[in-house]
Amino acid sequence: MKIEEIKNKLQTTEYDFLRTNEHLRNNIILLTVGGSHAYGTDVETSDIDIRGIALENEKELIGLSNFEQFENHETDTTIYSFRKIINLLLNCNPNVIEILAVDDKHLFVLSEEGKLLRDNIDLFLSKKCIQSFGGYATAQLKRLENALARDSYPQSEKEKHIMGSIKAMMAHLREHYSDYTKSGNIEIYLDDSEKKDYDQEIFMDIELKHYPLRDFKDIYSEMNEVTKQYGKLNYRNRKKTDGALLKHGMHLLRLLDMGIEILEGKGVHTYRPNREFLLDIRNGKYSYKEIFEFANERDKRFKYASDNTELPSKAKYKEIEDLVININRRKINV
Repeated sequence: MKIEEIKNKLQTTEYDFLRTNEHLRNNIILLTVGGSHAYGTDVETSDIDIRGIALENEKELIGLSNFEQFENHETDTTIYSFRKIINLLLNCNPNVIEILAVDDKHLFVLSEEGKLLRDNIDLFLSKKCIQSFGGYATAQLKRLENALARDSYPQSEKEKHIMGSIKAMMAHLREHYSDYTKSGNIEIYLDDSEKKDYDQEIFMDIELKHYPLRDFKDIYSEMNEVTKQYGKLNYRNRKKTDGALLKHGMHLLRLLDMGIEILEGKGVHTYRPNREFLLDIRNGKYSYKEIFEFANERDKRFKYASDNTELPSKAKYKEIEDLVININRRKINV
């Protein structure tokens, strides 16, 4: 669907909530399109994703009321409160930072406050994008490899993929929870299995003393999530078409490209300059082997950019706070 058609669609009764919901209406400071339309990789069958930002009203800013975001699942519309999107932007969340950097032609609503936020996007760019862009893309690429391996690899090889994902997250676990190596150790390894239909499976040896129970619960939860998501992915991909997997690969390469650009100081570009290449990925011009080769090449560039970036460790909190105060004062003084 062309952008003018989307604009016209927003005026229909299907989107009346934009004009009638108490949290939206005149509170919307930015309204745009998300997903493939925003990246320039849309095709005739692409869904319409509407994304936006709305200021809180006076009672939500200085009273007891609360508003975080509005969602309409029928139209795939998500509009974040100003406070929530600021918190997400502070962590370089890829799904929200791209909202501020859409192409001008994709802006349906842009108030003075929205323009002010959009003009200051650089305040939010920091080394946190190494994890938010790179970490997410790498994990998703691993899941894509696992999905494709399901029907061609023996069970023991698939189990190695799961263990590889868990081992890759060990550094993250030590960083975010009490270091288990100081209290003992958690060892993950493959061994022969006695289970039916299993040649090998993942085992673990745990020896911990005086270790925080809640940290151990969270570590177990994260490991469990990896194995659970892998199982779900296997089940879903029995019915997934190549088209769905190729689309997945396209967006993973896009994430790596965007992360590299941010780390190299080139800013955020939601509308992709290499959209023709990305569409070729989606349309099956390249094999999965070639897609993984593209990903590996980008991963090397991403790591080099991460090591040499001039971005600050954290977002410019003081300047962002001043910006938030300025925008919220405009709302209260209206």
